[in-house]
Amino acid sequence: MISLDHLFDRNVAWADRKTEQDPTFFRRLSEQQAPKYLWIGCSDSRITANDVLGLDPGEVFVHRNIANIVHTSDMNILAVLEYAVDVLHVQHIIVSGHYGCGGVQRAMADERGALVDHWLQPLSMFYRKHRRLFDDMGDAERQLNRLCELNVEMQIRRVAATPIVEGAWARGVDLHLHGWIYGMHDGLLRDLGATVATIAERDALPSIDQSVTARTEPLSPRRRHALEAFSAIGLEDMASPPCCMPPMDNIPR
Repeated sequence: MISLDHLFDRNVAWADRKTEQDPTFFRRLSEQQAPKYLWIGCSDSRITANDVLGLDPGEVFVHRNIANIVHTSDMNILAVLEYAVDVLHVQHIIVSGHYGCGGVQRAMADERGALVDHWLQPLSMFYRKHRRLFDDMGDAERQLNRLCELNVEMQIRRVAATPIVEGAWARGVDLHLHGWIYGMHDGLLRDLGATVATIAERDALPSIDQSVTARTEPLSPRRRHALEAFSAIGLEDMASPPCCMPPMDNIPR
């Protein structure tokens, strides 16, 4: 039998390090779980919610699967969603995909028949329906990354359509849904602007089919901060406004 003792050794080292840094860490952690956030993300081993968000264990409730798909018949995700909303009383549900997602790439493939293809079928059907529009986007990487973005928007709509979330909104619960995407190349999350907080906002969302070509530039925190900084500067405060304003394309994303 192959031993995994090296992982136990790493666990001991980690626990000792955490205790040394914060002697009350594990005691506090064992007393209560009170996260404000539910993260629905991809199973990709390179992306862990707590690390990406810079949060300690106990601060984010997590559900992960291949390509961050929300099946409304999946008892696993429905149980997680119900527990997060009705028991933990999370205030924010974040659906986060990532660029270059292997699951999304599989959904674009012609090969069919594996179990994963059943899981990805709604996304595959969406891609095939709009295949011509994706082909017009250019190279394969650009097409894949756009489908990764659209997949997040699709799953936000599915979460918002569940009776669990709809019921919470009907009771007046302050619950916000967010659609984000992660860049593996720079470690930054980007807001896709797919934020929903009421039944009315959900019902006002355009069809996901309309979103294929109606793309909004995703906002990374660096780009958001840059835009906020420049918007706070009045033109009267600038020596030569026209030449001092940087082109939008040069603002970090």
